[in-house]
Amino acid sequence: MTETRFAPSAPCELAVVGAGPVGTSLAILAAQAGFAVTLIDGRPATGANTTDTRTFAVVRGSWRLLRATGIGPELADQTTPLNGLDAEDGGTHWFGAPHAAFSTEDLDPDASGEPLGQMVPAGALQAALDRRTAEIPGLTWLRGARFSGMTTGPGGAEISLEDGRVIRAGLVAACDGIHSAVRQSLGIPTEGRAYGKSVFAADVTLSRPHHGIARQLFTPEGPFATLPLPGNRANLAWYMKTGAAETLAKLPKDAIEAELNARFADFAGEMQLDGPPLSYPLVMQIAGKMAGPRTALLGDAAHRINPLAGQGLNLGFKDVGALIDVMTEARETGLDPGSDTVLARYQEWRRFDSAATAMAMDLIDRAFSNDNAFLKPLRGLALTAANRIAPLRRALARQASADQAHLPSLMR
Repeated sequence: MTETRFAPSAPCELAVVGAGPVGTSLAILAAQAGFAVTLIDGRPATGANTTDTRTFAVVRGSWRLLRATGIGPELADQTTPLNGLDAEDGGTHWFGAPHAAFSTEDLDPDASGEPLGQMVPAGALQAALDRRTAEIPGLTWLRGARFSGMTTGPGGAEISLEDGRVIRAGLVAACDGIHSAVRQSLGIPTEGRAYGKSVFAADVTLSRPHHGIARQLFTPEGPFATLPLPGNRANLAWYMKTGAAETLAKLPKDAIEAELNARFADFAGEMQLDGPPLSYPLVMQIAGKMAGPRTALLGDAAHRINPLAGQGLNLGFKDVGALIDVMTEARETGLDPGSDTVLARYQEWRRFDSAATAMAMDLIDRAFSNDNAFLKPLRGLALTAANRIAPLRRALARQASADQAHLPSLMR
């Protein structure tokens, strides 16, 4: 059999490896900014996407970035405004369970009418980004293309694909997930831990209205959250010991509903399943660097964090906005967007925020996932302070909704 060999492609300015929400949004926004972009998508070139029943809490700043891709109108009928966040400490308390609540009123009044964020079905988001990708001039979309290796040098990078093609690029964006082949090819180490927990997730119909409020109950074994969906529906996430979540997801519908309502009907109201449940393990993994030679790491390739408060994907969108800004600034000043100097600017901007958020989510999980008699009054005091001290409440709301002046321009 004769082996087919490909000549290297014409060089592009940015090659994006990985075509999830982070990779596709980056490719679209970079092409809209005038960069020549190649999107390397490992999904099959034909056939429908794998069904994804998750729902993402896309906070205000991230939703602004997504609207800049042009997909907002397509998703208008499939999203639910996130009007507030309510956290309650479960377990046993002498004087009632402390809680903290944030709403749109805690944010900048200049953004009147703009909610804290949007609840967006994962499948609908990916489908909208895919359709937009196919429309953008200057964006080459390679479906069914799998990364196999990369070499870098002063003039750029050469990416080898499994089918023998070679892609030349000035800058490579690694958006290929927690097991990033690009990160591994650069020898960038990771640190983290497995939580010994998994998340049981499902869409449910509620017996009482949610009013667009995301609610979270901290129990000794882990959080239980309901996230608002269109109609009187919600996406729930229940943190359980590894094995328990997987077992629950395989039970018959009536058995799952009985377990949910026995545990959480007082908190969320009666629940009925509205679609197939799923489960996934909890891990934290942080890359030792967010940049390497001619390469920037984004999303789960750079940081997989505890999904508490829904910050994981939103960190990835912050990475996207930051990389667009540093690439644009480099072009305006005559610098090479893939140079060490420019990538150092990207890493400096994003490294601390991603690591600090990962540590904060880890600390909250450790502090609240127990019934420790010493910790309970301390975390009760923290929740009460967050709820009653207006400046603190507003600061936390701005942080949670990515609505701050230092964020990338597309998020402001």
